[in-house]
Amino acid sequence: MTTFDERENAFEAKYAHDEEMQFKAQARCNKLLGLWAAEKLGKSGDDAAEYARTVVIADFEEAGHEDVVRKVAGDLGSLSSADEIRAKMAELLPVAKSQVLSETE
Repeated sequence: MTTFDERENAFEAKYAHDEEMQFKAQARCNKLLGLWAAEKLGKSGDDAAEYARTVVIADFEEAGHEDVVRKVAGDLGSLSSADEIRAKMAELLPVAKSQVLSETE
C-alpha cells in the first residue's frame, strides 16, 4: 500500500468518525431538548424519557432539524415559540457534544 493510499484511508476513517460523532451529538441534543420540553409540559420520570425519545425519532422524518422544531412547537403550543426552541437547540448542542465526547474517552 502506498503512502497516498494510507493517507486516503486515514482521511476516510476520520471523516466517518467525525460524522458518527456529529450524529450522536445531534441525537443527544434532541434528547436534551425533549427533556426540556417534557419539563415544560409537566412530565417527569419515565413519561419525560419517553417524550424525549419521540423527539429524537422526529428528527428522522426529513433532512435538517425543522422537523424537530415543528414537533416540539406543536406539542408545547403557547408554552414556547419556534424561535425559542431553535435557541434552546443551539444552547444544548455544545452540551450534547461535550457529553458525547466524554463518553468516548
